[in-house]
Amino acid sequence: MDTKDFQLFLSLAETLHFGQTGEQMHMSASAVSRSVKRIEDEVGQRLLERDNRSVRLTEVGRQFQTYARQALGQWQTFSESVKQDAEQLSGEVSVFCSVTASYSVLSEILETFRRRYADIEIKLRTGDQADAIGHVVEGDDDIAIAARPDKLSSRLQFQTLTHSPLVFIYPAIHCVVESQIHQHLENSLPLPWHTIPFIVSERGLARTRLDQWFRAQGIKPDIYAQVSGHEAIVSMVGLGFGVGVVPELVLTNSPLKEKVQVVDVQPPLTPFSVGLCALVQRLDNPLVKAFWDCAKASYRSDF
Repeated sequence: MDTKDFQLFLSLAETLHFGQTGEQMHMSASAVSRSVKRIEDEVGQRLLERDNRSVRLTEVGRQFQTYARQALGQWQTFSESVKQDAEQLSGEVSVFCSVTASYSVLSEILETFRRRYADIEIKLRTGDQADAIGHVVEGDDDIAIAARPDKLSSRLQFQTLTHSPLVFIYPAIHCVVESQIHQHLENSLPLPWHTIPFIVSERGLARTRLDQWFRAQGIKPDIYAQVSGHEAIVSMVGLGFGVGVVPELVLTNSPLKEKVQVVDVQPPLTPFSVGLCALVQRLDNPLVKAFWDCAKASYRSDF
């Protein structure tokens, strides 16, 4: 039972007319009747006596009318109180994330956050996502948008917002790397990973998982370059310098996505869990908690 149920019943208790209540609630008379039946089923008692000529409240109906009026009043008081508290919050929250995360994840959160907390300023810092957890641990930023590490410190709280597979990409332009991979795929031959140049991250979770994959497959990779940030991997692969591994989230939002192709690799790497990370103690700060809760509300349909 929700506030709309209370509003509907209070209207009907006043009008004692299904058609008039339907007009007030923008519902048909039959829909009002079905709603009342559902409320009665939930209460377990008849709330209305009705015949062809009239509608009147039963004794339980009058009791429920009082309850509904009190419950709706308490909800309105609470709602106004929360709204006032939100309007009173002001200050600054510092957020660290990669450039990709800023427009693929953060933008979704900010739409809700700014609508609720117009007086809270977001101080945004962007950089390599491999540094995100470190910025939180060191206290440089309140919150980071990051991939959940395999081992999460007890000092940290993590809220998953979405998932992103890790995909192997190779050049779309005609070059030595593209020709080598295309030839093997066309002939259904295993890819000779040990002879294919790789563009890899200098550090971070994606690099760790790729190294684990290499060891599990018994591959000694040919590392052409180590770069900072997944965006740089997409760029170098698109230019024909080698093969790389990036989160699908990065590739989908990259302006260079048409320059690369995805190759199906088995077994796949473990996907990223992307979300918010903060020190547990920082969540006691009402400004940080407000941002945290808005992020959860923004992605509620997914998780």
